[in-house]
Amino acid sequence: MPISLAGEFEVKKTPEEVYDFLTDPKRFCPLLPGYQGSTIVDDKNFTVKVNVGVSHIRGTAEVKLRLAEAEKPKRARYEGQGRMAGSNMSLNAGFDLSNSSGGTKVAWKGESQIFGGLASMAGGLLEPMAKKNIQQVIDGLQKALS
Repeated sequence: MPISLAGEFEVKKTPEEVYDFLTDPKRFCPLLPGYQGSTIVDDKNFTVKVNVGVSHIRGTAEVKLRLAEAEKPKRARYEGQGRMAGSNMSLNAGFDLSNSSGGTKVAWKGESQIFGGLASMAGGLLEPMAKKNIQQVIDGLQKALS
């Protein structure tokens, strides 16, 4: 089941400051809903653990993320693979940064694909849950960068 979301927001920080925040898992990952912890492998790879829950299905997702594109201070894009509740998922999340009057415009886009039992059992609930969680991340980013 594919899910795709996008949007933009502005913050008062410089593109360099925003880029540094977005590419630092120690600063960025705690904003993820249900965040349990992360393990840094190297400067481009890390694993994050989050609590997940859809309806009566609950568990921990372990997602391996890679900074697939890093063009300071213009673009950061992540690719990831993970497992949750007996299902597999893949994701891409990208941030394009540009100067705006008094700060930085952040245009973001995220795509995920969920395969397996979770998609078949909770299919209709996944997109609203994803939208809610993404909004929490964006709200957290705006707060952290203000």
